[in-house]
Amino acid sequence: MRAALVLGLILAAAAHLLLPLTPLREAQAIDPDLADLILVQLRLPRTLLALGYGAVLGASGAALQAAFANPLASPDISGASSGAALGAVIGGYWLGLTQPLALAACGAAGAIGTLLLLMGLAGRRADTATLLLAGLAISLAAGALTSLALALAPSPFAFYDAFDWLMGSFTDRSLVQAAAALIPAGIATVLLLRRAKALDLLALGEDVAASIGVRPGRLSVEVIALSAIAVGACVSVAGAIGFIGLVAPFLGRSLTRGHPGRAMLPAAAIGAILLALADLAVRSIHLDRPIPVGVITALIGTPLFLWLVLTMRRRLAS
Repeated sequence: MRAALVLGLILAAAAHLLLPLTPLREAQAIDPDLADLILVQLRLPRTLLALGYGAVLGASGAALQAAFANPLASPDISGASSGAALGAVIGGYWLGLTQPLALAACGAAGAIGTLLLLMGLAGRRADTATLLLAGLAISLAAGALTSLALALAPSPFAFYDAFDWLMGSFTDRSLVQAAAALIPAGIATVLLLRRAKALDLLALGEDVAASIGVRPGRLSVEVIALSAIAVGACVSVAGAIGFIGLVAPFLGRSLTRGHPGRAMLPAAAIGAILLALADLAVRSIHLDRPIPVGVITALIGTPLFLWLVLTMRRRLAS
């Protein structure tokens, strides 16, 4: 199964970087340097961001679900993605920050704030309904505040960027922006993956985990902080993208027999593949205006989300 995931990741990366081939062939016929420019300066940052952001959403979604003991605790439903977008918008449009690392820090701060608010409102071991309602309320409030911040921003053109921030976009991103997002996100994700065993032990119960040396409260805070840093850094460059953090951990757990911590690595690979394919689908749709990649991920994730809610409702009723 690992070999299949690695192969799928390689194929998704190659397809995202090279397709469609026609513009590359036409540029190659005109000037080989032009083809290299398209490949390296335009497509490579987009491919790196799609793969890296997807991996971050998959891993952080699996970690948050393990920490909250709830399969609905994904970055978007918990409000982390919306909070990160709000933080980045305030930093970029109101505080005048232009450096990618500074915006990444603002995004991480916004994500941390929303996750801490979620923990305060719903609790770390909240039931499904409480977590869902609190997360959706925080997410909707953060999205509304983001739109308001863009509408009232000093720049009269800021509001036109609302779709990019609320639904995600990889268009016209540079290698510098990709590095500013993916380096801190990658470090935070690696640190998350190192807590896989502790999260598996936490699934056995807090008392059992504590008897083996795991500190549940500290572990949850670490997961929240690292997930917020990883997601916030990516959102600060590409905007909020939903449902990948829900779908990828669900598929990852099915490959690891339900182990929440061990599911982080396959969830990261699945998230990278899904987001790369979603963005490739966006590029393949020829319209007079770009479609946010979050529209595609929502079409993929909404049926699964509804199925999970109905399944958990039947379990509670039985």
